[in-house]
Amino acid sequence: MTNQKAKTIKLSKIGAELTDQQCAVLAELVQFSEHADGEVLVKQGTKDDKLRVILSGALAVAKKSGDDWLRLNTLTAGDLAGELAFMDSQPRYAALIALGPTKLFSLQRAALESLLERDPLIVYRVMRAIARFAHQVLNRSSMHLSELTSYVYKSGAKY
Repeated sequence: MTNQKAKTIKLSKIGAELTDQQCAVLAELVQFSEHADGEVLVKQGTKDDKLRVILSGALAVAKKSGDDWLRLNTLTAGDLAGELAFMDSQPRYAALIALGPTKLFSLQRAALESLLERDPLIVYRVMRAIARFAHQVLNRSSMHLSELTSYVYKSGAKY
């Protein structure tokens, strides 16, 4: 099973720069899980130090609004979830909720940190992958904000 886990990690965003041997080391530290539709993986406002990599299905990033959920984003296969909380331990600004059957693997920060002395290159490459993903999210958000600002100014905020 570990060999399959290592192959799965290698195909993910966090495994892109890792060697097969480094993926095998990381495979010993991750947990694979399956989640049912509607399952709340992380509640809004809680602290969580797990990085999640979506293998199949999707996760909603959602905030509670009265009795309803306001979906802020949808993460799909290949995306990372919880990358900022993984790095800074701040409470989650939104919940993560499974949209349909969802498979993922997760890595706790303490597990990754356990590699700092014996295999720091793995830690460096995983953190670089997380930073790259966060940068992509920031760029996408900036583009959306720019489009929204342009729309507001051009339309005079009329819709």
